[in-house]
Amino acid sequence: MGKTGSTLVAILAGAAVGAVAGVLLAPEQGEQTRKKISKGFKSGADDLNCKMDDLKKQVKSLISTKKADFDSSFNSLLSKADDKKEDVIASLERKLAELKGEAANAVDKAKDFTNKAADNIKSELK
Repeated sequence: MGKTGSTLVAILAGAAVGAVAGVLLAPEQGEQTRKKISKGFKSGADDLNCKMDDLKKQVKSLISTKKADFDSSFNSLLSKADDKKEDVIASLERKLAELKGEAANAVDKAKDFTNKAADNIKSELK
């Protein structure tokens, strides 16, 4: 049980013990005793309401904090993913440029080979 739950149990137990002690030790009888018991219960109920309000505030604060933490973590993840996307695109562009260069070299070699072959054929035909 959490700290707040233990506090609530302690308040309820204290209110019950106080009410019983008040009844047992009270020199008055009848209506005065009933008024004191009623006042004790009202006081305990007020304390319990205050503690419940505090608990609600703590829960709302915790949820708000956790939501903010989640939003921050999610935004950080999106930012990192966006950075990685740019890295991947840049890497692919470099590789494409490299492949274009290799293809141009292969075309040049093929042209040279074709020209040499054509020259050889022409020289044999003469």
